[in-house]
Amino acid sequence: MSSFWVFPGQGAQQPGMLHALPSDPLIGECLCEASDALNENVVDLDTPDALQSTRAVQLCLLIAGVACSRLLMAQGSMPDYVAGLSIGAYPAAVVAGALTFGDAVRLVALRGELMQNAYPRGYGMTALIGLDQGTVEALVERIHSEDSPVYLANINAENQFVIAGSDQAMADVAALAKEQGAATAKRLAVSVPSHCELLSEPAHALSEAFADVSIQAPTLKYLSGSTARPIFTADKLRDDLAFNMCRVIDWRSTVQNAYERGARLQIELPPGTVLTGLARRVFEQGSAFAFQGARLDTLSALSREEERRHS
Repeated sequence: MSSFWVFPGQGAQQPGMLHALPSDPLIGECLCEASDALNENVVDLDTPDALQSTRAVQLCLLIAGVACSRLLMAQGSMPDYVAGLSIGAYPAAVVAGALTFGDAVRLVALRGELMQNAYPRGYGMTALIGLDQGTVEALVERIHSEDSPVYLANINAENQFVIAGSDQAMADVAALAKEQGAATAKRLAVSVPSHCELLSEPAHALSEAFADVSIQAPTLKYLSGSTARPIFTADKLRDDLAFNMCRVIDWRSTVQNAYERGARLQIELPPGTVLTGLARRVFEQGSAFAFQGARLDTLSALSREEERRHS
């Protein structure tokens, strides 16, 4: 048995998420390191107004994930597997030793800028809960057109999906979904149409920036949130990070794969608890906890216990 650390994607952000991080020298060092990489005070990104920007949201998610991971590792905890949903792949890659934190900060800043500049308004993402995948795909196909684009973007659970596209197309799919019996059709706090071909051009631009960045083979087992498979080489990881913005996320299979490979403890790094709820449907013989709201010593003890079992 082993442990699995997961990092949330855009939509999980909360105003004050950096200000609410534990008061610890390691957190301060992490904030300083990120500020130095950008030549700006990253704490200023963590306000309700600033978080209207995709760039600010993605940077705060990266920083919060890496900072709290460092706290856990300083307590002697170390994951066997890591994975991230969308932007969460970047802190996962940092924790896996494949990407330096400074490089990750600069790449994520560019990633956010490319995404928000490509679609500054009129697009986004919507969660649909209560329908099966075939039904969602049929509704998307019914509405999608060149003038009204909409795509299946995230497969989060057996009956939880996210679509991406234009405001009107998503509203049309949501209305049909409610007619089909969907329990929820909720617009997410994401202002860009992630995880579909609409972001193919920004993804190629980001991949060019990756050419100048040193990527190492992961030292931990890194699972791709897109393919749900392990990535072992630097080249494949570079491709996964650069292009995950325009690829469907299969989080359901990612969590299932970690469980089938022996993971029995999942820890969700800040912010939020959404991935913990999703994991509890899969981890029938294990446990899933969120860093947010939990005691650091409790999470450390759980990790050490899992390591003892694994050894």
